[in-house]
Amino acid sequence: MAESQDWEIPTQAQPKAAELAFDLDSTLDSVVMLRAEVPEDAFTAAALGTQRVGNAVLIRDSGLLLTIGYLITEAERIWLSTGKTAVQGTVVAYDFATGFGLVQALGRLGVPAIPLGTSSSLRVGDQLVVAGHGGRSGALSARLVGRREFAGYWEYLLDEALFTTPAHPHWGGAACIDRDGHLVGIGSLLVQEASVAGQQTPGNMIVPIDLLPPILPDLERFGRASRPPRPWLGVYVAEGPGGEIVVTGLAANGPAAQAGMRPSDVIVEIDGLPVGGLADLYRQLWSAGEAGVGVGLAILRDGNRRTMTVRTTTRESMLRRPRSH
Repeated sequence: MAESQDWEIPTQAQPKAAELAFDLDSTLDSVVMLRAEVPEDAFTAAALGTQRVGNAVLIRDSGLLLTIGYLITEAERIWLSTGKTAVQGTVVAYDFATGFGLVQALGRLGVPAIPLGTSSSLRVGDQLVVAGHGGRSGALSARLVGRREFAGYWEYLLDEALFTTPAHPHWGGAACIDRDGHLVGIGSLLVQEASVAGQQTPGNMIVPIDLLPPILPDLERFGRASRPPRPWLGVYVAEGPGGEIVVTGLAANGPAAQAGMRPSDVIVEIDGLPVGGLADLYRQLWSAGEAGVGVGLAILRDGNRRTMTVRTTTRESMLRRPRSH
């Protein structure tokens, strides 16, 4: 998830105000720099680093900002900067199912809030703006090239994600803006498989904004969505050329590691049902019950079939609680 730091967008690739039906510069002001400081002993520090820099988008005049959650997971300090003003922020929520994160600014940012749009109305080929902080120099004229399922190696699945090209070099928490100046998604990843006319090309995976309104009241009130927590194995997996699910890594002290799973194991069944790809693995796991349920896994190790029972937990239970100040 590392991002390029040499990221100013060339002038010819920036959006043109004359081609858009909204005030481009005012809208881009809604996107601010986010810097998060995470303790070295945090669970996510090894994978995501202790100094995280990305973007956040002001969605309410009260100072509520939307970002991508991996930037703020286990953060003890957050700074938000418009280029003219810098204020501290505090984590409101991180929703593991969608990937969204919420931050509350603890001071006035002096920028307008961006209205939320609807990602369901987008069509492949639509022109979009993918914007990081920094105004026009951080904004990229892009287009939607795909809407499809996305399965991540860290036990993450979106039934439908948005894919845009060209790739924004500073994608984390970037605003995806439609032609009317509405926020339709939040930048999550750089991917190599954004497809254009059947050709694989680099692009960005965008989390669609339509996933936010159903959970936003709970995120603000409780810091989490009111759905039951999903069972979590603590595995990092990849899908092989034949659809086989290969374990590439394990969360230290996670359920799968404690049950004896190893890197290079191939997961072939969950509770007696064959697994047919990453998305199938996650759906079968999450349908087994709430976090804490035991699941039976059949694996292949060095060509030999083995079975094990893994007592799942929640991902949140592994995270470091912020120190009180």
